[in-house]
Amino acid sequence: MFLSMLRSETAASPDRMARALAGLRAYQVAPRERRADPVPAIHRSGRVSLRDYGGSGRPVVFVPSLINPPDILDHTAGSSLLRWIAAQGFHAWLVDWGSPGDEDRDLDLAAHVERLLVPLLQALPEPPVVVGYCLGGTLALGAAAVTPVAGVATIAAPWHFAGYADSRPTLAATWAAVKPAAALLGLLPMEVLQAGFWQLDPTRTIAKYEAFADLAPDSDAARAFVRLEDWANAGAPLPYAAAAGLFEDCITDDLPGKRRWTIAGTAVDPHAFACPTVEFVSLSDRIVPAATAIGLADRRDLGAGHVGMVIGRSARARLWEPLANWIAALD
Repeated sequence: MFLSMLRSETAASPDRMARALAGLRAYQVAPRERRADPVPAIHRSGRVSLRDYGGSGRPVVFVPSLINPPDILDHTAGSSLLRWIAAQGFHAWLVDWGSPGDEDRDLDLAAHVERLLVPLLQALPEPPVVVGYCLGGTLALGAAAVTPVAGVATIAAPWHFAGYADSRPTLAATWAAVKPAAALLGLLPMEVLQAGFWQLDPTRTIAKYEAFADLAPDSDAARAFVRLEDWANAGAPLPYAAAAGLFEDCITDDLPGKRRWTIAGTAVDPHAFACPTVEFVSLSDRIVPAATAIGLADRRDLGAGHVGMVIGRSARARLWEPLANWIAALD
């Protein structure tokens, strides 16, 4: 898939192709930093755990996407939203979805909410504020529909999947091609999802490797690139039913956007929640375009990309501080 995109994007420029391949090779052989050990898992629900980042006060549970590792919310010492929130007078928790096995093949997205996420939220001594990132925001909204929470904040969370517009046929074709193999495996490998992300913006995918070819291997910029790309290229597979739900119920049929997605028999309608809600929307996001946003009354638009809004240089001013202020105002 990558080589096909490379040929298409650089067909008119052999020099660009050579630079992109050089950047890809440099990324492959770059030294890796040792990652810190995960913080303790206090509560468990099946393969899923709730990790305790400490702090005191109101519990705030961060729900990452099912697709990539959860540590984007604890990326580095200087760009950890979790550790920063824990230092602001809140008790920060992180959902770690773990790695699915054969027994998980029939767990669709609704089952992830009902059977895995909700029991973790209910294990806390009081209803928490739930903060969901990317697809984790979609799942957080599902949880808020069926269990008491103090508030829900979403960050770059897709809801109106019709907002993917021209990308939907491409994503549907990708699913049609891999569905038989996924059904046999009972899982959808993360590499398939990554290939789908590449197709959303192939030009940018190739350009970032061209740019990486020019970086000094021991530079801070090179180390940051490797760290982020390793995160983006990692992640556990999706259970077959969850993958089918993502591609068919969400991307193709847009059940959430039509208010037809149900959890434990309850249709999820974020506009009808009794608890406070807020959504942070990226205006330059290619993975979760602004057109897929929920449309909550309290919507904060950010001029940063899907990852940049969480760990970028301006993330603290644009997202972290407004989020902390919103949580504090719930008291």
